[in-house]
Amino acid sequence: MSLWSERILGEFPPDLARFWIAADPDDVLLDEHILSELRNRGFEVLPFEDAIAFRADYEARWRRAWDQGEPGPAPGTATALILHLRASEPGDLPWDYLRQARLVRLSLANLFSRLSYGVVHRLGAEYRETLFEAHAKHASQSPDQIWGEAATKDFTLTHIFQLGPHLISGNVDLWRELLRLHYRKTPLPKLLADHVETILATKPAFAGLPVSELFASQATLLRAIQAAWERFLSGKGIEGSRIAQPPSPEYVGHPIGRLEIPFEHPDIRSLVDSMFLDGTLHPLLVQQIPHDVPDWLAIGIVRDPAARRNLVRDGLQRLLDTMPSMDASYRDWLTFARSFGEILSRFHALDQAHAQGLDDLLQEVQQRSDEQLISWIARHYSDLPSLPAAAAPVMLHQAPRFLSMRRGAGGNKVALLVFDGMAIDQWVQIREHVHGRAPKLVLDEGACFAWLPTLTAVSRQALFSGLKPREFADSIAGTGAEPSLWSRFWQDQGLRVSEILYRKAIRRIDQLDELAEALSKPSIKVAGIVVDTIDEIVHGAVLGKRGIASQIDSWCASGFVEQLFALLLDRGFHVYLTADHGNVEAIGVGRPNQGVIAEARGERVRVYSTDLLRKQSAEQISGTLELPSPALPPDFLPLFAGGRTAFVNKGEPLVAHGGISVEELIVPFIAVKQPD
Repeated sequence: MSLWSERILGEFPPDLARFWIAADPDDVLLDEHILSELRNRGFEVLPFEDAIAFRADYEARWRRAWDQGEPGPAPGTATALILHLRASEPGDLPWDYLRQARLVRLSLANLFSRLSYGVVHRLGAEYRETLFEAHAKHASQSPDQIWGEAATKDFTLTHIFQLGPHLISGNVDLWRELLRLHYRKTPLPKLLADHVETILATKPAFAGLPVSELFASQATLLRAIQAAWERFLSGKGIEGSRIAQPPSPEYVGHPIGRLEIPFEHPDIRSLVDSMFLDGTLHPLLVQQIPHDVPDWLAIGIVRDPAARRNLVRDGLQRLLDTMPSMDASYRDWLTFARSFGEILSRFHALDQAHAQGLDDLLQEVQQRSDEQLISWIARHYSDLPSLPAAAAPVMLHQAPRFLSMRRGAGGNKVALLVFDGMAIDQWVQIREHVHGRAPKLVLDEGACFAWLPTLTAVSRQALFSGLKPREFADSIAGTGAEPSLWSRFWQDQGLRVSEILYRKAIRRIDQLDELAEALSKPSIKVAGIVVDTIDEIVHGAVLGKRGIASQIDSWCASGFVEQLFALLLDRGFHVYLTADHGNVEAIGVGRPNQGVIAEARGERVRVYSTDLLRKQSAEQISGTLELPSPALPPDFLPLFAGGRTAFVNKGEPLVAHGGISVEELIVPFIAVKQPD
């Protein structure tokens, strides 16, 4: 256990009290490792975000159990409750809570007493563990030293990112550090990127470079590298285009209009090789290569279908080698899912003859990742809803709160686009079309977890309501309440009904005029829009995901996606895109006799009102899974199909959702921006 976890957990000795209040304005307690260990010790952490919802849960599960002499809500579950309060003082809490509970105060100012609170507070929670250990070590060596803002930034860059901006003296140094950080998926927080730019601005070699944007934005960096790679190859006499797309756009650069990257330097070359291999960078499609070109360029060049196949093969093997473990962070799974989506999209773009030889390797990746994810979920999934979402949503129900924070930070108008049923590999395919047709758009890509079961009625309602599924139990069987749930969330944030828009079943270009008219009303501040084209394609698929990819190509060729983005951006909206769940290819294992709440083609899960009915169905079909979730209503009990199977006629192939796999459970979360 880390020094950071020990320090926080030491505030909560087991058996000292059954009800606790954590006054925690900085969300110190909401760390995935700390939450997991608290759960192992018999604690349940319940955020105090809505007084009425908390009171209902507290009275129904905890107060009733304690009044009956039980240690907790159910045998074998938590025996102590922690009310998590995002405030430094608990004075506004109900009197009975204050009288019964033991109070603990947690603060970054106290935990990092020698560092600048203003800097530490603005860093992501994922950096606190490493920073705390470095802080403790240096505090013991210099007990009287207190660092100011600039010194805290230097300290953080050194001990978390292993970056010394004062040591960057030339182009090779700069690009080595940029590639190293972004290859590890650790771009700098904006305040640290700005600090690096301030330091490098004093050096003539970096005058005018968008240093902060390159260090902070992976989207900007990757597009700059892609364009520079194409220019570099052109200088070697190699002409071509990004696979299936026009040349990459130039939109950031040196004062003379171009960023020059020293690709031939060994340090740069090794990092670029790895980024081509894992799908982060895209090779250039070429017709011929001069005889005197060095062999190392081959990783970024594709001449024929066999070369594309080899690129996919190497990417799949890399996925096997980098699969997250049982102790992995949720961030590791999000990173893995994005890499998997890149490679899977490349796989579906291969013709059938070249893809066929990779089927076994792909199935091995899918099987192993499913098994690892299920084991990880059994231990960690129940902690995810409580994690903070200030930087980005961890789970879909946090998206509305995240958008609300963006409005508070200056984004007056926000739009949430939900591409119903879109898996990450399908987003990759759409992204490539957008890059080709609207090259100036900036797409800052991330990912988050959907809700289990991965059904529209569960996950999409959570997305639009900002609630956990047990908090909309009355409407969990359908999606009819979505407009009112979306409106209610934003009214709770202080908006009027006339300032809130919700639209669904948007699919075609001819629907955009009506949408544009609705969005043009000056009163509209937030928009929630469901685009269900992909879900319609998936539910009608007869040729598997390869056939779906072909239909998505045709849909994208209509120009719908970039026109929808432009419609929103031109009206001043900050645009975010996500999905409610993904999809997988599955094979039928037969239909159990009970359970009818599964969606028509979402037959990867059945839902029951009693545990007896669920167990009777589980006995009929081997390999099914039950995963308890306290966030679901007590009479909403899912039974998941095992592996890549579905509850349909035995042997029937289909593309489905509802189950537990990387492709269904982890979905894209994208910020769509105009370039500065």
